[in-house]
Amino acid sequence: MYAEKLSVSLPAGLVGFIEQYRTAHALKSRSQVIGEALELLRQHELEAAYQEANQETDTDFDSTIADGLSNETW
Repeated sequence: MYAEKLSVSLPAGLVGFIEQYRTAHALKSRSQVIGEALELLRQHELEAAYQEANQETDTDFDSTIADGLSNETW
């Protein structure tokens, strides 16, 4: 996998947490810790987008569910 180098500045407390997490989870680098954290953030954003889309569902579809057909009909 191609990786692009990125430089970030973080408070000492976050750097300490990253290092503790890396050690506790036997990760090879701080980059892996940050990568995992960003993947979780991406997943969180995706879940929020799905929840928002679910709120926008067509209510007319819900009325078709109660049209008298049951699973046995099919």
